[in-house]
Amino acid sequence: MSNSADSSLPQALAKIVRRFEQISDPKRRYEYLLWFAKRLPPFPEADKQPCNKVVGCVSQVYITATLIDGLVHFQGDSDAQITKGLVGLLIEGLSGLSPERIVQLSPAFIEQTGLNVSLTPSRSNGFYNIFTTLQHLALQLMPIEQNP
Repeated sequence: MSNSADSSLPQALAKIVRRFEQISDPKRRYEYLLWFAKRLPPFPEADKQPCNKVVGCVSQVYITATLIDGLVHFQGDSDAQITKGLVGLLIEGLSGLSPERIVQLSPAFIEQTGLNVSLTPSRSNGFYNIFTTLQHLALQLMPIEQNP
């Protein structure tokens, strides 16, 4: 079965993109996005530091990343539910991957979700900023000896 979810996407992210592609009603799309917000585990208050803040978001967005057994695990939070849903979507789609895999991803999947059309321009821009922040955090977790 071939659909437009890019085959180069990690499995979890491809599944999320496919689900968004199947939802044509903007209201249902938002409901699905808010479902990701509800699934985010509580974010430690102590981690709500300027160094963990996503730059370029109108909402307050915090992300942390840890490397466990060579795989990146993200945590995140936002004070706005829709933005928190974007954080949750990205964390669910990217956690558990190697730093290299995350760094190599193209942000093209954002358009495949169709959310860039439903979201306000500032939220759409925020979605991209959250994604690039996750990539930057993954890059920082990459072992130095992997740079030839």
